[in-house]
Formats: sequence, C-alpha cells, structure tokens
Amino acid sequence: MAAVRPARCTQVFLASTLYGTATLAAGIDAGSFPPADRRILLTSNHALTAEVSPGLAAMPGFGALRARFDEVLDWNAVIAPQHPSTWAPRPEDVPLWERQLRSSWGLGEDRVELIVESIQVPPARTLCQLFPGAAVDVYADGLMSYGPTRFRLDPQLGMRVRRVLHLDLVPGLEPLLLTEFDVRPELVPTPEFLKVLAELPTEPAGAGGAPALLLGQYLSALELLSPHEEEELHAAMVRGTHALGHTELVFKPHPGAPAAYSRRAEAEAERLGVRLTVVAAPVLAETLYQQLRPALVVGCFSTGLLTAATLYGLPVARTGTEAVLARLTPYQNSNRIPLTVVDALLPALADAEAVAGWTPPGPARVRSGLSDLLTAVGFTMQPQVLAARRAEAEHYLAHHLDDRTWRYFTRRRLTTLGLPGGIPAQLSFLPHHPAVRHVVRRLRRLRAGRPR
Repeated sequence: MAAVRPARCTQVFLASTLYGTATLAAGIDAGSFPPADRRILLTSNHALTAEVSPGLAAMPGFGALRARFDEVLDWNAVIAPQHPSTWAPRPEDVPLWERQLRSSWGLGEDRVELIVESIQVPPARTLCQLFPGAAVDVYADGLMSYGPTRFRLDPQLGMRVRRVLHLDLVPGLEPLLLTEFDVRPELVPTPEFLKVLAELPTEPAGAGGAPALLLGQYLSALELLSPHEEEELHAAMVRGTHALGHTELVFKPHPGAPAAYSRRAEAEAERLGVRLTVVAAPVLAETLYQQLRPALVVGCFSTGLLTAATLYGLPVARTGTEAVLARLTPYQNSNRIPLTVVDALLPALADAEAVAGWTPPGPARVRSGLSDLLTAVGFTMQPQVLAARRAEAEHYLAHHLDDRTWRYFTRRRLTTLGLPGGIPAQLSFLPHHPAVRHVVRRLRRLRAGRPR
C-alpha cells in the first residue's frame, strides 16, 4: 500500500506596514515559524485613497525584506474595487471565495497557515473567514497588543489562534490580546529584528550629528486631535526640545500626513532660532535612529518612542499624552493602551530633570507596576472580554487610584462597571438631582467671579 504523502504547507503573511513586514522577516530569520513549502507575503494598503497612495511594496527598503518570501501578492487588487479595511464576504460566499483564491494563488489542496495583524477587523478577519480551516498566528505591529481584544471574537475564530508574536518593546510586559482564549505570547527576538532593520536603506536627513528627533503621528486622521491641534502639538515639541538646549532638530512626519502639517513646527523653529530639518522620505523612524543616533527622541505616544528607548538605548520624552487621554472617546478606544504605556513609562518633555535622569524600568518593576495598571485599564475597556480579570482590576483600583493614576480612568466608567473609584450605587442619582445641579452651577459662577 502506497504511503500517504503529507499535504504541502503554504504560509500566508498579511502585512500593511514596513514595520510589520520587518517584524515578520525577523520572525522568519529567528525560526519563529515552522518550515513551509511556500511563503506568500500578502500586502494590503489601508489608505483611504489606496488607489493613489503608495503601497507597502513601494516603500524604501521593501526589496530587502521581500527576499524572505517566495511570492508577493496584492490584496487590494484581489478584492478591487472593495476597500481592505471594510470588505468582508457574505457567509454563503465563503466557499466560492476559498476555491477562487486556492485556484488563482496556486494553493491546490495545500494546508494553509495564516499570519495576520489586527485579527479583530478586516482585512485580517476577512482572510481568516476565507480560509476557515487554517491555523492562525497573530503578530503585533506596535503597542496595541498590550491591550485587550477590541470586542468579543467568535470562538470559532479565537480558538484557531495559536500564538501572539510580539517585539519586546517593554521588557516584562505581556500582551492582553487574546488572553481570553489562553493564546500564548511569544517574543520575536530583538537581535534578529535589529539585524533586519540594519538592512534597510537610509536616506540623507540633512542634519548635523546627534540632533533631537521629533515624531509625527497624524493623530487628526484618527480624530484624536483637530488638524490645528496637531500642528500645535508639533510646535510644542519644538519649544520643549529647544528649552532643553537642543538647537539641531529633525522632524519625521507620519507618511500619510499632508506636507502642510510640518509648517507650524518650521515656523516655531525659525522663531526660536533653531534649525529644523523635515524628513520627506517615508522611512521608518528606526532607520533614522541608526543613521543619526539622536540625542533625544520626542513624540506623543508613537511606538517609535519605545523602540528608541528599549531597542536602541536612546533618550526619549513624551508630550501631549495627558491632553489626548483626557478627551479620548469612546472609553474603549484602543489607542488608550499605547497612550497609557507611554504616559506611565516615559518622562514628560516639560520636566527637564526627569528627561535627563530617565532610564528604562527593569522587567520586575514593569510586572509589579505597569502590568497591573494595564490589566485594570484593559478590564475597564473590555469588561466582557476580560471578565476573568475583574478581581485584579478591583484590587488595583482599590489600592492605587491617586492623582497620578486617575488620568487613565473616568469616574463615569468606573461607576458604570461598579468598580472602586466610581460613585456608589446608592448615590448614583446625585449627579442628576436638580438641587445638586443647582448647587454645582452656583459654585461654578462663584469660581468664575460672577456671583449671583
């Protein structure tokens, strides 16, 4: 009787950013993925106007990364004219789509393994739907994996996930993502990631040695700030770094941000008499760390702040985090976790002494401090997803709510969930009581100097 030949294995890696692709390349180099007969890199362009916005394959340095894969395919072209961030198949069409993809991609009867980012939303969730029998690995492209899954996943999908692969951006901290399914976290080794980044080409930045590097994030596109407020944030970065004695500055805009977003920063630099160079090429911040070895890296809550501090040992400072936290809505907004990580860990740009004396906390301190804070924040964001962590959240809130930690929570949210720090249930009527509201309005008039 002839022996049964094992099925061929094809791994499909979904990526939308150069940073994510570098993470995948590092994982391949480190042996994080089992051997496969074929590896496909499936690129996805999430830009609102993807038809006219350069995709991942057009980014400087992509050629150095694509060598790890046998083939590169374009997801936008596959589903055109639909947009990757919104399109999903009708359930009754899934078998048709799977047959079509297996035919057009030459998969035949191959066993398919999917490696995706952001499994909660398209296109990652869509791809997992189209290959319902495929095992799934999730990799983290940034700080959001330290937070909870955005909403309850269908168990038929969640149970298929084997691992959450992530960079060691905060040593000692493990992701909350998919812990409701007991998915194990696994580190992508830092040395391999740094080797991959070293392969990427550098662009002339036109700056002198060891400048201060300012990171833009295009927060107005996420509706976290207005365009004017974001430009003012950039100007505040210039003022803050100048106040610390830096006269040579480099501004790296977000690749998707309009060119006009750097003009306010340029005007502020001219007013202060400092030199500001704007990096026009869409390069990773990490390539600038290697090229410039900046004396200081400044940003709001960019993942680049943590790669600078943890992976490259560079001085860092944050600005604007408290203001963004105060207005972040809805409370469940997944940006709350990166904001909390950066605000809790990094020194404020306005505190010169803290910036000068800051060093990354050790894993033990992270586990005993930041990890507990993020568990509490994560539970308050997604109490149904992290229902098993309620006792941990209650313990943290009962013992650690103070002037420093209140910024990460809101009393309304704690009240809604019946957690320490909220208004007790028997007093919950007070904010709506007419007499109480009258007293509050009177006090406000008195404080404003307009007594009745």
